[in-house]
Amino acid sequence: MGVETKHIDIYPKQDSFPRELMGQRIKSVTVSEPKDDSERRPKLLIIYTGGTIGMIENPETGALEPFDFENLIDNVPRIRRLDYDIDSFQFDEPLDSSAMNPSHWQDIAYVIDCFYDDYDGFVVLHGTDTMAYTASALSFMLENLRKPVVITGSQLPIQEVRTDGEENLITSLQVAAARQDDGSPVLEEVAILFENYLWRGNRATKYSADNFNAFKSSNFPRLAKIGLGITFRDDVLWRPRGNEPLKVHYGMDNNVMYLSLFPGITDTMIRHALNTPGLRGVVMKTYGAGNGPSDPNFLEAVREAIERGLVIVNTSQCDNGMVDPHRYKTGSALYGAGVISGHDLTSEAAITKLMFLFGQNYPVNKVKEMMETPLVGEMHH
Repeated sequence: MGVETKHIDIYPKQDSFPRELMGQRIKSVTVSEPKDDSERRPKLLIIYTGGTIGMIENPETGALEPFDFENLIDNVPRIRRLDYDIDSFQFDEPLDSSAMNPSHWQDIAYVIDCFYDDYDGFVVLHGTDTMAYTASALSFMLENLRKPVVITGSQLPIQEVRTDGEENLITSLQVAAARQDDGSPVLEEVAILFENYLWRGNRATKYSADNFNAFKSSNFPRLAKIGLGITFRDDVLWRPRGNEPLKVHYGMDNNVMYLSLFPGITDTMIRHALNTPGLRGVVMKTYGAGNGPSDPNFLEAVREAIERGLVIVNTSQCDNGMVDPHRYKTGSALYGAGVISGHDLTSEAAITKLMFLFGQNYPVNKVKEMMETPLVGEMHH
């Protein structure tokens, strides 16, 4: 576009975790017998970040604790029947997903970056609460991704009799191992696998705290039908353009926030929020097709913030549908004040996309332009 930018592509903790030592943290889950290349089994890496799926009950205390993935085969013996080569990488301190932040997304991206050429696909085990945020962030960070990154978890620990974790893990491995007739991966994007649904990662959101089908994608169809078999939908799968190699972008700027409108919100509240020190971007959750109060004081507060250089993105509080700034007068007023349309972005995709774009040190006008431009299938235009 003719705009010079500085991309932040260096992993911030690389001095603490040099690439040449990362291989020492890999543990084998299943090992195959040597075969010729024509019979080579899929080679997959499980990345365990934390979450309910990787917990077992301590028999003495009754507390849930992360188990060592060297013992994964003992907890999920059916993995042997997959006939895959599977390794695991376990973070030193598994996290509850509510503790996730952009530095942890960088950690996951770094593991994929380090071992991208060594594996056919990756399965990330993650807590459900912030899974959609991680999936959205990784979709932007992993430019030119041409291998599957399947994120899954569970509502019950994998040791429980009724656990959904075992089925989710096995199906995720099958999805990550799926190949087309020419040997290329069927899936070339970041996806969320939960129960019998495979969603595009930056299109999904968690909608249930206790159902096994915990995620949905209101504005985009599922990527595969999962029943007795796995049937991928070729018409909706993402295919990267060109043949450029994987490029991982580590820059993420978290000086962003949500601002959810409600009847009675005052311009004083708006001004206070929009004057947060260091704030660079706001995802404004509006009503319906992108409507907000018509109060001149409210609109003036928004206009002043945008004139100071703040980027405000309009997304709907509705799960289904998209922002249409010209449909109603109140939406047009926001558009006239300089608010840009988030179209049908999920809240998770909108906020992580803002973090990503500011993290690349793009100027404000470039951020605005790219927020309204689909990058990796995260929105309709």
